[in-house]
Amino acid sequence: MIMSHSQNKQAAQNTDWSALAAQIKQWGAELGFQQTAITDTDLDDYETRLQQWLARDYHGDMQWMAEYGHKRSRPADLVSDTRRIISVRLDYLPEERIDLKALLDHPDKAYISRYALGRDYHKLMRKRLQQLADHIQQQIGPFGYRAFVDSAPVMEKALAEKAGLGWIGKHSNLLQRHTGSWFFLGELYTDLPLPVDEPASNHCGTCQACIDVCPTKAIVEPYVVDARRCISYLTIELKGSIPVALRKPMGNRIYGCDDCQLYCPWNRFADSSQEPDFDPRQRLDEAQLVELFQWDEETFNRNLEGSAIRRIGHERWLRNIAVALGNAATSSEVIAALQARTDHPSELVREHVHWALEQHQPVGKESSS
Repeated sequence: MIMSHSQNKQAAQNTDWSALAAQIKQWGAELGFQQTAITDTDLDDYETRLQQWLARDYHGDMQWMAEYGHKRSRPADLVSDTRRIISVRLDYLPEERIDLKALLDHPDKAYISRYALGRDYHKLMRKRLQQLADHIQQQIGPFGYRAFVDSAPVMEKALAEKAGLGWIGKHSNLLQRHTGSWFFLGELYTDLPLPVDEPASNHCGTCQACIDVCPTKAIVEPYVVDARRCISYLTIELKGSIPVALRKPMGNRIYGCDDCQLYCPWNRFADSSQEPDFDPRQRLDEAQLVELFQWDEETFNRNLEGSAIRRIGHERWLRNIAVALGNAATSSEVIAALQARTDHPSELVREHVHWALEQHQPVGKESSS
């Protein structure tokens, strides 16, 4: 947590802040971060855009986006005495064995967002940010800090853009000219008067590949995403029933969606991650929908231990796969798998299973479900 400036007064008098900033970036690289940069706490422009986005109800059921007042856009309100934020990025794209575009809408395989194929990134990044803080503390003595990895009201993409790690693209993800967008972000809030880095410039130009390819047309205008239509929101954040009109466009995407990244020209420069923890587990990079749908809750929890996917729970897992099976090629195996869940205890699961079965009815034939 942030401490009083008085505790650091003597150390501050003897610190070469520019040299320390350079050292911090070196330590970041040694810890495995692909980039480390520093910015201040002025997010006024981003705050205005956030408020406009919230006013349009584009956050859907994510009420936490509207909570905490200005703590999200005013770092010092979240962690007192914050003066500088150290922003880091860590590549996560696993070495691919298959054509990802071919996997999209595959007739019987599942598509899972690439970031979720391996172990949950939160603990790994928090541990390394703590190690970075330890290095700084060993150099200058006690200082105030707090590490974040998608775990608090933090505008991580805005901070990363200000720090120069990339620019926020038309799909609202952060883009970097030399590596695309397949990376995680993390932050270390500090009370140190470090020199700041130059913000990144925008290089989207006239391209709108992400807008054109979005299956549910969630990118309602450049740089604005209506989360209520986004497949990542529908499969991860939404707790209730998926709107019927959006089920067909979801295809075989059962956890998250990467379309806007897959078709972004800048991602032709993306590097594969060197982190073993991000390697696919349980063959999730090419798993069969029917196989995943047959997992009971115990199998789900066991197979996905340490995975970000586990947070949605078994019920929503089945809901999502039911939709994908409804969009799959009709086969006796698919129909049998769905019929086996028609009496599931969860009304949410049953409703999506019945919808899926209806998709496999011959044209003009009424469903008996």
